[in-house]
Amino acid sequence: MMLTFCKGKIHRAIVTDANLNYVGSVTIDEDLVNAAGLFAGQLVKINNLRNGISWETYIVKSKAGNGDIILNGPPAHHFQKGDMVIILGYVLIDQREARDMHPTTVFVDAKNKITEVKKGSIQL
Repeated sequence: MMLTFCKGKIHRAIVTDANLNYVGSVTIDEDLVNAAGLFAGQLVKINNLRNGISWETYIVKSKAGNGDIILNGPPAHHFQKGDMVIILGYVLIDQREARDMHPTTVFVDAKNKITEVKKGSIQL
C-alpha cells in the first residue's frame, strides 16, 4: 500500500508575484526548494492564508536567493502579491517507509529568506 506524505513545507512565505499569462506552475526560489527537500516538477499544494484557497501545481525553480514565490497561470486569479502562503510538497511512500519519514519545515522572513529549517518536526 502506498501512502501520500508531506515531504517538505515552506511555511508562511510571501507571494512576490502572480502571472496569469504563464503556462502554469509556481516559481520558487531555488534556495527554498532545496532547503525543503523538494524538486523542480514536483507536485505541491499551496494554501493561501488570506482567502483559504488551496491550489495544486508543480514547482519551477528560480534563481537562488531572489525570494521568488510566483503563482503562474490560473492560480493568479486567487493568489496576489503580498499574500501569505504555505507550500506543501508531497511524496508517495510505502507504509514501511512511513515510520522513518522525517518531513522538513522551512521557515522564512517577510522577504522569503530562510530563518530556520526543522527536520522531522513538521507542523501541519
